[in-house]
Amino acid sequence: MKHADALIALLRRDTQRLRILSLVHSLDLPDCWIAAGFVRNAVWDFLHGRSPSLPTNDVDVIWFDPARSGKVLDLQIEQRLQRLDDSIDWSVKNQSRMHLGNDDPPYQSATDAMRFWPETATATAIRCVGGGNVDIAAPFGLDDLYAALVRPTPRFAGQKRALFDQRLKRKAWLAQWPLLRLAEPE
Repeated sequence: MKHADALIALLRRDTQRLRILSLVHSLDLPDCWIAAGFVRNAVWDFLHGRSPSLPTNDVDVIWFDPARSGKVLDLQIEQRLQRLDDSIDWSVKNQSRMHLGNDDPPYQSATDAMRFWPETATATAIRCVGGGNVDIAAPFGLDDLYAALVRPTPRFAGQKRALFDQRLKRKAWLAQWPLLRLAEPE
């Protein structure tokens, strides 16, 4: 995957993110990743010549296990992570049930679920796989992320475009990272 080595090198220099990855890895959850802004913001900060912003608000932990899809378990995992580091606003979601609220077909894995997220740059996740190695999941690749391009995923380019536009305005990414560009509609 293009840019994978660059992303791994970037993360290896970020001791805070490595520590957080290690905390999540210690939970030993199936198909478990840290996703979205945790990865995206690190790259966008890098592209803007900034030190990595501290990933303390809304750290998205996704995992996949259809046999344990209850919301209560996610809350228990959040509480466990909170005990490990209470400076972080943890968000834990078992992706095996998330299709229900999103009007999508059932997801087959955590990576499959990311195909239904709003932006290609956000549909990126990382995890520790042991021995200090990092694995990357990016169903749309890393090109848009490294090109500082905000592009809706196919579902949000059409049927859910209004939600994409609302999210873009609410997040104010273009003001926070001025080198970002909005992808032209295809």
